[in-house]
Amino acid sequence: MDVRDAAPEDAYRSVEQELALLFRRARARATEMAREVHPELEGSAYPLLAYIGGSGRVRLTDIGLHFGVGKGTVSRQIKTLESLGLVSRESDPLDGRVYLVSLTEEGDRRYTRAREARMGSIRSLLGAWEPADVSAFAGLLHRFNELMESG
Repeated sequence: MDVRDAAPEDAYRSVEQELALLFRRARARATEMAREVHPELEGSAYPLLAYIGGSGRVRLTDIGLHFGVGKGTVSRQIKTLESLGLVSRESDPLDGRVYLVSLTEEGDRRYTRAREARMGSIRSLLGAWEPADVSAFAGLLHRFNELMESG
């Protein structure tokens, strides 16, 4: 390897290590957040709940597209969320073959409480940073996520 390539390669390696650590912690945090919503909720279902909460009423097919999973996987997860009383499913008035999913009143209350706790945690973690640094960090994460989505 050329000496000039060593520093960039070290930087890429550091990014890879930090991302691996971030993803592990994010999975663990999703599990904690899920438990805050409902003691029986699996960590993998929390992002699904968050997506539904942010979307209002959403088609099952759109959930699958957003997460890159099949209809069967989405249906199983939605059934679990329904059984916990967190979401409800209704026929789409424009197309009776399609179901729309939304948070129940209880699901919205529980999700909102967990989301507010998560935001408090983020504020606490980044509270000592300058606002410009927080904005720059958010911008870099956004750019990175766009790259992840496209490639």
